[in-house]
Amino acid sequence: MAKEQLITMEGAIDEILPDGRFGVTLDNEHRIICYTAGKMRRYRIRSVVGDRVHVEMTPYDLSKGRIVFRERSPGQGPVGARTRANRR
Repeated sequence: MAKEQLITMEGAIDEILPDGRFGVTLDNEHRIICYTAGKMRRYRIRSVVGDRVHVEMTPYDLSKGRIVFRERSPGQGPVGARTRANRR
């Protein structure tokens, strides 16, 4: 039996909750609870309040989702701009 098709929506993070979860308001004004996808955790992609994100949801539970992409905001530095002055 094949998996159900995932629903992808866009929204903005409006609250940071404990245990790695986020409150996200979707573009259609619904609010859901989301967690970050594994690759975002692996590559340490941080999300803050106000970030635009892409969320995947299953058709079985439309109140929860998974953040799979964080859009780059204008004014962010280039990737890898972190300095390593104390590293030898």
